[in-house]
Amino acid sequence: MRMEEREMEMQEQSLEEAFAQLDEMLAKLADREVPLEESFAVYAEGTKLLQYCSEKLDRVEKKMLVLNEEGKLDEF
Repeated sequence: MRMEEREMEMQEQSLEEAFAQLDEMLAKLADREVPLEESFAVYAEGTKLLQYCSEKLDRVEKKMLVLNEEGKLDEF
């Protein structure tokens, strides 16, 4: 799969799907049978996926803020 396709796939997946994919990546990285070059590729892809998860969580967190009666933001 090309890098652009993977990035588009990341934009469409839920956090649960992304976390499941990260679990699979961790298992692959722990497998001593996986070649070093493939491990580096999995690691690089995993860091991008972690960044995606972090950004998505930040967006959700910002949506959890609500305006109070004085027009100030409060945590939900």
